[in-house]
Amino acid sequence: MKKVSIIGATGYVGIELMRLLHQHSEVKIKDLISKSSAGQRLTDLYPQFRGSELNNYQLKAMEDFQAEASDLIFTALPHGVSQNIVGELSGKGAKIIDLSGDFRYHDLDIYEKWYGVKHKHPELAAEAAYGLVELNREQIKKADLVANPGCYVTASLLGILPMLSFSKADLSSIIIDAKSGVSGAGRSLKENLLFTETHNSMKAYSPAVHRHSSEIEYIANQFLKGEYDSDLKTFNPADISTGADRAQILFTPHLVPIKRGILATIYLNLKESSSEAEIIELFQQAYNEEEFVQVLADQLPEIKNVAGSNFAQIGFKYDQRTARLIIVSVIDNMLKGAAGQAVQNMNLIFGYPENTGLKATALFP
Repeated sequence: MKKVSIIGATGYVGIELMRLLHQHSEVKIKDLISKSSAGQRLTDLYPQFRGSELNNYQLKAMEDFQAEASDLIFTALPHGVSQNIVGELSGKGAKIIDLSGDFRYHDLDIYEKWYGVKHKHPELAAEAAYGLVELNREQIKKADLVANPGCYVTASLLGILPMLSFSKADLSSIIIDAKSGVSGAGRSLKENLLFTETHNSMKAYSPAVHRHSSEIEYIANQFLKGEYDSDLKTFNPADISTGADRAQILFTPHLVPIKRGILATIYLNLKESSSEAEIIELFQQAYNEEEFVQVLADQLPEIKNVAGSNFAQIGFKYDQRTARLIIVSVIDNMLKGAAGQAVQNMNLIFGYPENTGLKATALFP
């Protein structure tokens, strides 16, 4: 049994990690670290864990945590904070899966521009493996530090990667219109996330300047440059220039009054006329070996069909009149967009089947 610990255990992602890990057949939770709740019993804060192996767990402060006693540590912390903690943990023997944005970029100029934070550990950022399994499986297996992708980014990249892989997309035309439940904003108290502020309403926020804009665009272009040794890659990176063939992506997120889930609607122009039969074949070719990505040939996906699971569902509509492709991608932002994907990464690192502890279907209805 591998011993795993969670730093930032009482946030939404930390709680989802606990729920998944305490049902996992191959790991045991070692320590739960919380700055705000150190010294308290977990079940006093989250009674749903009564009667489980976590019944008597007491939350620890960071200064009482011994990293070397864990085989793997999940850091579920805000950006800026996480890089400092990961810097302290590095070299102490434990693998690390970080769920912040701090290690998703090898180009730290992009990170610092979009996050407004100076990166203090460029050497760790340079070695971190990007944790989208379907894109970067082989690097993740060997990594000491994995940067779990953003939730919007996961839904968006899974939708567009096949079109990039088969060189079908006009790279200057990609527009992503995404909707997320309120859990995506985290557990901290914010006026704009109160029930009375969000119920019966919907709003766009941070159009074109949301941090995940930079991550989607950065990873897409790293893929086009051959950064990832992925089964998705069907092109020769030498044929992709850094000029006109560089992807430019316009991204607008929206807040919708549901607890969890992301639906990304992606619009792009095709380089040449196609057909629905050809497009479905390309998507199936890209994902037919991927257990957690389901391509729908005859319907569009809905959040309710993935909520509570680690599955992504992708559907599309090809508009021959305008030669535009509309892709719809859905995930649970807390699972495939965060904790579930982190466990999938952990399974890869330890050599377990990727679906270990992640076989649950959606919570429907």
